[in-house]
Amino acid sequence: MMWLVENWFLLVIGVALVVIGISFAYEFYKLPTEKQVETIKEWLLYACIQAEKELGGGTGQLKLRYVWDLFIARFPYLTKVVSFEMFSGWVDAALEEMRKLLTQNKAIQEVVKGDTE
Repeated sequence: MMWLVENWFLLVIGVALVVIGISFAYEFYKLPTEKQVETIKEWLLYACIQAEKELGGGTGQLKLRYVWDLFIARFPYLTKVVSFEMFSGWVDAALEEMRKLLTQNKAIQEVVKGDTE
């Protein structure tokens, strides 16, 4: 009991984190399924850009694994309902979008590949 009195702030922080986590999960589940998939695909574009920045070109399977690991960390509950094959298809679509952005947007190109000049 004395530990609880001395460390009450830890209990308050823990409860606050649980409430915040539940509210984020509720907000995500409240979205329609199409909107959830769209949100994931937008996040996958970000993850593919990060993988390209970290690993560079010519490392396709390694980048796919890197993005999968990021996906598992970000959306652990979805790994039970999203197959790796479906995920791989989503990543392929995100890679196409990333390639298009890299050719059209110099700012993104600089982020991924460093200074282009």
